[in-house]
Amino acid sequence: MISLAARDIRHSWGKYVLTGLGLGLLIGVTLTMAGVFRGMVDDAQALLNNSGADLWVVQKDTQGPYAESSSLKDDVVRSVAGMPGVGQAANITYFTMQVQAQGGKETRAMVVGIEPGVAGLPGQPGHLVAGRHLVRSHYEAVADVKTGFAVGDKIRIRRHDYEVVGLARRMVSSGGDPMVFIPLKDAQEAQFLKDNDAIVNERTRTAANPAFNRPGVPGLLDAVQGLQTSSRNVNAVLVRVAPGWQPEQVAEPIRRWKHLNVYTRANMQEILVDKLIATSARQIGMFLVILAVVSAAIVAFIIYTMTLGKIREIAVLKLIGTRNLTIMSMIMQQAMGLGVIGFVVGKVAATLWAPVFPKYVLLLNQDAATGFGLTMLICALASTLAIRVALRVDPGEAIS
Repeated sequence: MISLAARDIRHSWGKYVLTGLGLGLLIGVTLTMAGVFRGMVDDAQALLNNSGADLWVVQKDTQGPYAESSSLKDDVVRSVAGMPGVGQAANITYFTMQVQAQGGKETRAMVVGIEPGVAGLPGQPGHLVAGRHLVRSHYEAVADVKTGFAVGDKIRIRRHDYEVVGLARRMVSSGGDPMVFIPLKDAQEAQFLKDNDAIVNERTRTAANPAFNRPGVPGLLDAVQGLQTSSRNVNAVLVRVAPGWQPEQVAEPIRRWKHLNVYTRANMQEILVDKLIATSARQIGMFLVILAVVSAAIVAFIIYTMTLGKIREIAVLKLIGTRNLTIMSMIMQQAMGLGVIGFVVGKVAATLWAPVFPKYVLLLNQDAATGFGLTMLICALASTLAIRVALRVDPGEAIS
């Protein structure tokens, strides 16, 4: 049996290959979009895993520092540490800002305030790829390698300069921003304190308030102004439960007696993945649907035009008694071949350009397998238009 699909491809191989390349770029974009979503989920998982915490103690009626604002006094950690089943507890702060490096280069990063010099506490950066951990109480930083900083670099956070003393890997926020770890006291000052002009104005207002500046109460004004220029707030207390305890066993007494919200790892994962990433997931899903429709339209158009170009040949085949099933198979082979070329080009393209993306793109083999199956299905469905045209060809056109 003559393979009309192979002969026609050889006859117009340039257009066929170019169409496969174009389809492949669309498939590459589709695989990349799926990888972007997988990367967002993996960033959220990395944030939870790198924290080393089993419980997140946060301000009452909030969902924690990753989803919304949360503020606690830093002495809460002592009362939490004394609760049954608590193995370790540590204060931590999170805030995102533009970190400026030498030469004026800026990097978007999540700044994390941790207790320096205490190894093994929840919230500490993981294994360092260079340098050392924080040991001083001020003006040192450990950065993720994605920031582009190097050991010894000077970076500016708010009003102070910090020396990068260590580099970690895959320490990122739920949004993919690299982390910069600094001492907790510095982070409290950077996050919660006002600038100098605002402090001066606040002192003037306080001094003008007779409730705080009473003639018969010396020291009251100084005490109030001292509170305005100091920060004792943190965003959360990270807890690691003691061996033999379940997280929920430890969490319930803290909720009841300390009047705080406590989230387990499963709770926090639900907040990060099912709530924070949900909108982005739906948007990526819409893009995938649009790309699938566009890919189907391209395949349908190309196969349709190629089929119209060989109407006489199809009529001859019908005239000599070729079955409709054979003609359908020939056109289907052409469409499926286009899908195979497109998928190979798309997979190679996605693999090559994924590392260039500013955010993490995670390409999974299972997504590639699903993408290949969907590509073949789309090509098969797209060929139905051309098959209908071929089956309606009159054999008499071969001699007309």
